[in-house]
Amino acid sequence: MALRSMTGFGRGSASCGTTRVDVEIATVNRKQLDVSLTMPRSMAPWESVVQRRIRDRLHRGSAKVQIRLLASDSAEPPAELMASAAAQVRMLRAMAGRLGLRDDLSASCLLDLPQPVLPEGDASFAEADLPALEEALDRALDALVAMRDREGAALEAELAARLRRLRDTLAPVRERVPLVAAAHREAMLRRLAEAGLPVAADDPAVVREIAVYADRCDVSEELARLDSHFAQADALFAADEPCGRALDFLCQEFHREINTLGTKAADATISAAVVRFKADLEAFREQIQNIE
Repeated sequence: MALRSMTGFGRGSASCGTTRVDVEIATVNRKQLDVSLTMPRSMAPWESVVQRRIRDRLHRGSAKVQIRLLASDSAEPPAELMASAAAQVRMLRAMAGRLGLRDDLSASCLLDLPQPVLPEGDASFAEADLPALEEALDRALDALVAMRDREGAALEAELAARLRRLRDTLAPVRERVPLVAAAHREAMLRRLAEAGLPVAADDPAVVREIAVYADRCDVSEELARLDSHFAQADALFAADEPCGRALDFLCQEFHREINTLGTKAADATISAAVVRFKADLEAFREQIQNIE
């Protein structure tokens, strides 16, 4: 599966008798899955069914779910709702008269009023209506996941590019590492000569100093672990399961290794590369926060 964003919206509807079930789901970023559910009281016995169905499809993010019962498109609206709508038209006609406006209201205006939401007392929902609820919920989830997939595909392309840039940033580090000890030896001999203390390059004290310095500046382990982290990132990108949390943890490990590398290397060229790596890693990590 491709990477999936945590941001999205989906809507679904299904009819059950003279009413219609409408479901809307909106999700935003969150480290864990948090489902906030609003539904009629008559649906309360099936809240666990709704929660389970949502959690089967979503793994991270804050999800606001609203479920409503409306008068079906094919059903005649309840008399009290039509009476209320007619009262609104009468009020508008009286107001138009007081303001001297042209009265162009008619009975057809009732057809243009918003679809009436059933009052709580009329919003009856029985177990026989459960398939309609599940159908509407599945449609909303399908639309939501499709939107999250589309955004995730765009994020995946950007993250892959940033990952390549991180790899490329290490190229000059790999080239410079074998030269660090030699550069230190040359600098040390030059400083000794400038101080009037010329020493042969093969002097045992110089050889020992260079050996100690080379061991202290050895970053081969850090580079090997960074390579391993890159391989893990590639595997997570190709995995069939959500990987946002794992990638977030991997970013911490990247930072740990590059920080140690920069501290041990003590070289201007490597230090500059480490600074670029950290900046790109931070941008990479910010985008990871959007991934499920």
